[in-house]
Amino acid sequence: MTEVLNQLFIGGAWVDAADGATMPVDDPATGEILCHVADAGPKDARLAEDAAVQAQVDWARTAPRARSEILRRAYELILERTDELAHLMTSEMGKPLAEARGEVAYAAEFFRWFSEEAVRIDGGYGTLPDGRNRMLLSRRPVGPCLLITPWNFPLAMGTRKIGPAIAAGCTMILKPAPQTPLSSLALAGILKEAGLPDGVLNVVTTSRAGEVCEPLLHGGRIRKLSFTGSTGVGRLLLAQSAEAVVRTSMELGGNAPFIVFEDADLDKAVDGAMVAKMRNMGEACTAANRFFVHSSVAEEFGRRLAERMGALVVGPGTRDGVDVGPLIDRVGRAKVEELVADAVERGARVLVGGRTPEGPGCFYPPTVLTDVASDSRLMDTEIFGPVAAILTFDDEDEVIRRANDTPWGLVGYLFTEGLDRALRISERLEVGMVGLNTGLVSNPAAPFGGVKQSGLGREGGRVGIDEFLEYQYVAVPVR
Repeated sequence: MTEVLNQLFIGGAWVDAADGATMPVDDPATGEILCHVADAGPKDARLAEDAAVQAQVDWARTAPRARSEILRRAYELILERTDELAHLMTSEMGKPLAEARGEVAYAAEFFRWFSEEAVRIDGGYGTLPDGRNRMLLSRRPVGPCLLITPWNFPLAMGTRKIGPAIAAGCTMILKPAPQTPLSSLALAGILKEAGLPDGVLNVVTTSRAGEVCEPLLHGGRIRKLSFTGSTGVGRLLLAQSAEAVVRTSMELGGNAPFIVFEDADLDKAVDGAMVAKMRNMGEACTAANRFFVHSSVAEEFGRRLAERMGALVVGPGTRDGVDVGPLIDRVGRAKVEELVADAVERGARVLVGGRTPEGPGCFYPPTVLTDVASDSRLMDTEIFGPVAAILTFDDEDEVIRRANDTPWGLVGYLFTEGLDRALRISERLEVGMVGLNTGLVSNPAAPFGGVKQSGLGREGGRVGIDEFLEYQYVAVPVR
């Protein structure tokens, strides 16, 4: 395993928390403590803010090619250390090593993508319609940023935010989730090795998020907040950002519908369901939550999905042959248990799974429910676990109404062999992304984000860097 870094990273140096506080990092497969890391407080946050503000002017003046090459070197270093980073991630988060290696590749790709975007920041020039002035447009970094990442994709969510910030010329403070700080600290070490100047990236690990983040948002020196997490926390951060009018981008919760029409290729649909549901043990904002299956194929789809889900091997992510690791913690598992119990009480049938295994760790078996009542709690709650809830439908308008009947709108999945229907349903779904005959939509080259209460702005793709840039217009008189 790669060296475990356990201090704060501020101003290019590894330092202890000012008050000496530490917090444990648990292994969700065993419940045992892996190590302790520094637990930052408000004083540490101010030091990180000072470092980011001090570095901003020089960093913004750095040549785009220099920023690009730092990201490219970091991309190569991440790939060189795939196995080390995957073991570290599995230890703190639980996902199987095969999935962890996939995340390392996914995370690295954000650095490669934004290394290419760094040299393509453009502006504009032209004469205004009245002929009196020329218009000179330039794009410049928004300024010091606060980046807050979740625990479910600890490396990729870091690179998805850090990559465009570096490319745009912004300095930053990264606050990773307290459950998974080790991947972020390892990433900071890689960027330092890649030549990132001191103070451009500062990593503050903490269990005291409110004490650390709120003063930064109120202080007026942080000019951008990028947050990935729950809708409830996102609302709170938006309110805190209002006082100093901090620019925000939010990637929040999801409640993805997965729609299977009568003309769907069931082999494709079941394959897609396994990806959309079981990626990261279902602990993903893009995870399929509500399976709407046409009544003519629902029984066959449910049988096939239950067979596939039941064949998955559950166990510690470091063990060979394991498909499904533990959930992140006991609180997360208890939520899944309660949602399944509620659905069963309302008449749902369990086709496979549904019972918590005995023994240590936060394991929960892949579960398929059918005959799920529409008023079950898991219909309007982000499950964040390996549970597929199947409902039936007969009418296209009906399923669109039910799919859209949620405050969230991140992603939807659609399986049909009809081109007209595919386009028609895609246009009617109130989501930011659609998986058409596929269960995987995430890609660094595509804009990731949702509508309604699933967020604001986009990450990745050609527009991902826009979140970290401002326009400046200069009027130049025509003489």
